[in-house]
Amino acid sequence: MPLDMDKKLLYEGVKALVDQEDHKHLQLSQQKLFTLFSISFQYFLFKSTKNPGAYVIRIESSALADKLAKRSKDSSTRRFLQALLLPRKLKYGKSIFFLDFFHMGSWNLTKNIPEDRMKGALIVKDTKDRPMEQVLDDDENNEDLSSLPNNFFLTSLLDTTPETITIFHGDKLESLHSFNFPFIQKEREKALKGVRISEDIQWNEED
Repeated sequence: MPLDMDKKLLYEGVKALVDQEDHKHLQLSQQKLFTLFSISFQYFLFKSTKNPGAYVIRIESSALADKLAKRSKDSSTRRFLQALLLPRKLKYGKSIFFLDFFHMGSWNLTKNIPEDRMKGALIVKDTKDRPMEQVLDDDENNEDLSSLPNNFFLTSLLDTTPETITIFHGDKLESLHSFNFPFIQKEREKALKGVRISEDIQWNEED
């Protein structure tokens, strides 16, 4: 069972995102994946009650989605994501949340959402620099992805979605505004028996 974050900090994190209303496309890059996901997910749950519509959760892989469903930092986020894993579509109040991944074969539910219904998207990218997966299950999905623009998993949503949050501990992504939560401290190296051991290991293992 993961150690949940303090509810006050969770509230402060959601409020901090609400206060970023002048920046509609954010990148969160601090080294606390499960914390960042919980805050961002709870933010979009809150937004969905104020601005009903379609909200997309796009995670790099199903394996990463499963890890987030087990290790996010609050029980509400874990339960919701576990319920969303299958069938990848879930009604919440007057809104609908969709789950897809970084390959176009998983976009069947989301590619036809009317633009006027799209309200927000949460994108979670791993640290590995790799292209979108090419799905070869059938002729419809057997297409050449080499001609797609860089970061199409993101840019395809920026064109249609009024508000996005991208969680990615890496280089700043174009068109996104970087934001850091002040209560998440930067990881430091520590000395142990004369050897400096970095805490900066796999970033999605740190929480």
